[in-house]
Amino acid sequence: MKRHVLIVGAGASGMTAAIHAAREGAKVTLLEQKERPGKKLLSTGNGRCNLTNRDQKDEYYRCSQAGFPASALGRFSAEDTLEFFGRLGIVPKDRNGYIYPNSDQASSVLDALVQELEHLGVRTVCRCPVTKAAKEGETFILSSSQGRFRGDALILAAGSRAAPATGSDGSGYRLAQGFGHRLVTPLPALVQLRCREKHYKRLAGVRSEAGVRLFADGKLLAEDRGELQLTDYGISGIPVFQVSRYASMALHRKQDVTARINFLPNMDQRQAEKLMDQRRRDLGDRTCIQWMNGLLNSKLSAVLLFLAGIQEKQPVKSVSRSQWNRLRELMTDYETGIAAANPFENAQVCCGGVDTRQVKEETLESLLVEGLYFCGELLDVDGICGGYNLQWAWSSGAAAGRSAAAG
Repeated sequence: MKRHVLIVGAGASGMTAAIHAAREGAKVTLLEQKERPGKKLLSTGNGRCNLTNRDQKDEYYRCSQAGFPASALGRFSAEDTLEFFGRLGIVPKDRNGYIYPNSDQASSVLDALVQELEHLGVRTVCRCPVTKAAKEGETFILSSSQGRFRGDALILAAGSRAAPATGSDGSGYRLAQGFGHRLVTPLPALVQLRCREKHYKRLAGVRSEAGVRLFADGKLLAEDRGELQLTDYGISGIPVFQVSRYASMALHRKQDVTARINFLPNMDQRQAEKLMDQRRRDLGDRTCIQWMNGLLNSKLSAVLLFLAGIQEKQPVKSVSRSQWNRLRELMTDYETGIAAANPFENAQVCCGGVDTRQVKEETLESLLVEGLYFCGELLDVDGICGGYNLQWAWSSGAAAGRSAAAG
C-alpha cells in the first residue's frame, strides 16, 4: 500500500514537497486555505520570480542554529533547482547570477508546478484551512473546513506570518506548537524601517546609492550597500531589507536601534572632505544649494543643509568650518533612530519560526513526533534578498517530501 503524505500549505515549499513525495511513489494530499495554490509565489521578484541565485554561501541564510540550512541546501542546490524547473519547461534567464524564468513571469513558474502536481496525481484541496492536527497511533489526522484527512506522514509547509493576505497568517505555528514544538519568536524581515525623526516627509521618493550600518545600543549588528529609498516615514530599499531582521530582533529586545548612512558610499570622511574642499574652490561664488547641485538629490541636499544649520541661499564663502564639518558628517555618516520595523503585512519573510533544534537537519523530520516534517518559511530560516528564500523553499521542500515518502 502507498504511503499517504498530507501537506498543509500549497506555497513554494509545499508544492515542491508534494512533487518530490509523489515522485517517490507516495499518495499525496495537499491542503491550501486560499482559493488557489502559490498565491505568494506570484508576488516574488516583483512578479518575475527570482527562482534562485548562482552565488550561494552559508552566510546568506540566517538561522538561530548556525549551519542548519546547509544540509538541505547541499542536497538540493541551485543547480538542482535549475534542472528541476528545466524538466518542468522553465527556461532560465541569468541576470548576473540572479535566475529568473525567461518569460519574466512568476505565473509561469506557478503554472509549471501546478501542472506537475496534476500530472503526478496529487490531490490538491483549496479553500481548506486546517484547524487542528494530531497523531493517533501511527496516523495523522487533520481537521479542516472540508472535513477530516488521514495520512501516514504530515508535512507542515504553511509559511510564516509575512504577507498574511497571501495565506501566510501564522496558522502553521499553532499546528507545530500543538505537537509540542517551540518557536523562535517570528518577527518581520526583509522589510522597511520606520525612523524617529520628523523630516522624512520632505525626503519621500528620494533614491540614493548608499551604505547602511545598523547598530543596537551602539554595537554594529549588520551592514549593506545598495540603492536606498527614503519614504515619508523612514528608510527602505535592498540594503535596508538586508539588515532589517536584526533591527526587528533588537527592537524586540527593547534595545536602542540606530542606522548610520553614507550617502557617498565610495568615500570615507577624509575623501569626502577633499571633495568638499575642491568644490568650494571651484564653486565658491555660489549659494549652498547651488553648491550641492549634482552631488546629491536636491531634496536630500536641502534636508542635509538644514540639519547642518546652513541656509540654502547662504553664500558658500560664509559657511563656517564647523558647519562644513557637520555637513560632511551628515553626507557620510548620517545617523537616524529606528522606531520600528514595518508590520508583517509589509514584510517579504520572517525571521524566527519553528525552532530548528527540534528538527533533524538532514530530513527536516521532527525530533519530537515521528512522521512529522517541516519546510519553507515555517522554520526558523530566512535568506537575504536575491532568490535565497525561494532556494530555501525548493531545497527544504525537496528534503521534506522525499523523506516523508520514504518514511
